[in-house]
Formats: sequence, structure tokens, C-alpha cells
Amino acid sequence: MLFLLGMAILVALGPVLSPYRFDQQDLDLIGRPTAPGPQHWLGTDELGRDLLTRLLVGGRISLAVGLASALVSTLLGTLVGGLAGFYGRLVDQALMRLTDVILSIPLLPLILLLSGLFRPDVPLLVLVIGGLTWMSTARVVRSQFLQLRSMNYVDAARALGAGNARLMLLHILPNASGPIIVSATLAVGGAIMLESAMSFLGFGVQPPVPSWGNMLKSATPWLGTAPWMALPPGLLIFATTLSVNLLGNGFRGARDHGR
Repeated sequence: MLFLLGMAILVALGPVLSPYRFDQQDLDLIGRPTAPGPQHWLGTDELGRDLLTRLLVGGRISLAVGLASALVSTLLGTLVGGLAGFYGRLVDQALMRLTDVILSIPLLPLILLLSGLFRPDVPLLVLVIGGLTWMSTARVVRSQFLQLRSMNYVDAARALGAGNARLMLLHILPNASGPIIVSATLAVGGAIMLESAMSFLGFGVQPPVPSWGNMLKSATPWLGTAPWMALPPGLLIFATTLSVNLLGNGFRGARDHGR
């Protein structure tokens, strides 16, 4: 949590305080990346751009895509799982078979196909990633709704005249919020990894706008002569994803311990 808070502060304030723009080029350094030094703390890339500034701006993109995609995924998964678990029978069968069909499709090739058909920008990435990663949340929410819909307080609310929407939103959903929060937290790490993979393959955020994934792609031809171009974005992808997953596991452990 401390690492993620620190990253959020750095990516929010770093580009504002940096003396360089993310696309500002030093014409004397084009074609020959320079190592870290006093003027460029993480060095420059092959186009003479300051890597630290681009790393922080890319962090904004990667974290924003991860958080927004996880939000879309959680909302869709909660809607599908909630309807399936509350109504059961035909609704449950139809929605869960749809979930199984989408789960059977390889995720990354499908995302690459959709991104290749449309112009890849940040809103599209959010919709594509979020729209194709909601299935695990749906299954978790469905199991919670199946369990909670038969509780005595739900029967009491129904006897007092509460409609289905009120039962789901005010009585069942708040009591299922723990697993949903855990699932949403874990979805952030997966979304960051997917965005990085797509940008690395050229189907994500497009240059000159930086993201950690396309910074890794740009650094690939220079791994032997300029490793400082690849190490920072690679390490941040690893550390951020690990931190998000550990945070999600921590929430899960706290919820299980509370039981």
C-alpha cells in the first residue's frame, strides 16, 4: 500500500516538477542513448528524451488504464453475477453460459484482434480490457448472491414489501461487498499487465505518448548497449503488479480472518 501511494504521488507530481516535457528531444542525443547522469537521472532514450519524465507520464497512463479497466470489469461482473445469483434458474443458466463462452476464448489474442480493428487509444483500451475481464468477478458475486438471498433479513425485507431492486442494492449487495473489493483489487494488477503487454506488442498506447509497455518495446533493440532504457519500466510493472496483488491478498486474508 505504501509503494502504491508513493507511486501515485510520483506520477501525479513528477511530470509537473520535471524540467522536461515527455516528448522534448535533445537533438544532439538522437540515435545514441545516454546513461543516467546529473542532467538526466535515468538517462535518455534513442530519440534524446528524458526517461524519468517519460516513466512518470507513462505511469499515469498505465495506472489510469489499470484502475479504470478494473472499475469497468467490477461493475460488469457485479451486474451479471448479481442478476444470475438473485434470480437463478433460466437467468442464471443464460448468464453463466455466456460467462463460460467468454472464458473459453483466449483473452490476449481477442484483445489484440479488437485493438487491431479499432484505433487504440486509452478509452478504447479501458473498455476492451474491462469488457473482457469481468467473468471471475461475476462468478464470485453470483456465489455470494446465491448464499445471501435466502438469509432471514432478506425474507423480512421482502415481507415488508421491498422490491427486487431494493433487495439487491440495499440488502444483499452491501453484504457481498467484501469479496467484490478483493476481486476489484486483484483485477487492477491484471489490467496493468494486459495494458503493458498490448503496448509492448504495438496494440496499446501509441507513441509518442508513453506507457510502461511501449517504453519496453522501444528499449528492446537497445538491451545490449543501453539497458537503462528497459530496466525502470520493467521493474515498475513488476513491482506495481506485485504490490496490487499482495494488497488484494491482504484484503482477502483480513476478510477470511474476520469470518
